[in-house]
Amino acid sequence: MIIFPAIDIKDGKCVRLIKGDFNQMTSYEKSPLDQAKIYFQNGFKNVHIVDLDGALKGKSSNSKIIKEIIKSFELKIQIGGGIRTLDDIDSWVKSGVDKVIIGTAAVENKNLLKTACEKFKNKIAIALDVKDGFIFLSGWKKQTNILASNFLKEIQDFGISRIIYTDINKDGTKKGPNIKDTIELADKVKIPFIISGGISSIEDVKKIKSLNNSNIEGVIIGKSIYDGDIKINQLAKEI
Repeated sequence: MIIFPAIDIKDGKCVRLIKGDFNQMTSYEKSPLDQAKIYFQNGFKNVHIVDLDGALKGKSSNSKIIKEIIKSFELKIQIGGGIRTLDDIDSWVKSGVDKVIIGTAAVENKNLLKTACEKFKNKIAIALDVKDGFIFLSGWKKQTNILASNFLKEIQDFGISRIIYTDINKDGTKKGPNIKDTIELADKVKIPFIISGGISSIEDVKKIKSLNNSNIEGVIIGKSIYDGDIKINQLAKEI
């Protein structure tokens, strides 16, 4: 199972939100580059990066910082936030990221998603941000009437490399992940799922690892690392 420590960037800083609410945002002292260095030095190979300004504005605002991380460390980076066009995807693929995450654009333009999967094979991941079964878009500001389960049925044969499933009700709360709903959705398709949102302790990580569900590929951990609930050297032992 892959463990993805997270770096969420807003205005050039590492931040974490609670339930996607920008009014409940905590900024941290370490720069995104310093945070990536800590992950790299502790033996992590995969990092999850989100450009929150990009998610809100629909275009990347922190690409310079992210590209500096890509150049500085030998990491497999999955990047999301404000990626809306084939040109955006092409630019990130050329810069050396492992996976490009599409959220809003994937839901609003399934043709774009299909084309992207065909053109950039094994590079496209989807961010499925869900609250009470329904998909949210644009940095979680926009609710749709699309059920995640219905959307998955429509796109399951496109060639998507992974799905990052975030339960918005859990994200940033450190109250434990929504394993039940994640597995329920993951079992509907043959696409690897990443669990995201609510990881509170090393026990949560161990629990996910023990699931032995072949469709659960990994887990993303953010706020618990930043707040010190999960020590990075402890987490490194679970890689």
